[in-house]
Amino acid sequence: QVQLIESGGGLVQAGGSLRLSCAASGRTFSTYAMGWFRQAPGKGREFVAATSWSGGGTRYADSVKGRFTVERDNAKNSVYLQMNNLKPEDTASYFCTADPDYNDYPRGPAYITYWGKGTLVTVSS
Repeated sequence: QVQLIESGGGLVQAGGSLRLSCAASGRTFSTYAMGWFRQAPGKGREFVAATSWSGGGTRYADSVKGRFTVERDNAKNSVYLQMNNLKPEDTASYFCTADPDYNDYPRGPAYITYWGKGTLVTVSS
């Protein structure tokens, strides 16, 4: 079992930056792929970024490539999402996730095993 708790959301102006953190519990954290999804008001959950269990593999949604960076620290049981050059369309609740299979991430949210409760990011124009 893996429990996930996000932090770091808030209100930021367009062009600004935020860093989301996710603390995970469970002795097997380092064996799971980790990632982030987001859900804007009135929309479904969409993939944002993911990292393999070692951190050696990463993938991003086209909408955030070059602006967001996902990284993990297995010694701290944590994963992070650095978000730069934020845009109003990035406004959403951001969810930390964990899954045994890194290749599940591009398949969609229904394939992902563990979810945090989310943290809200609001980008003002």
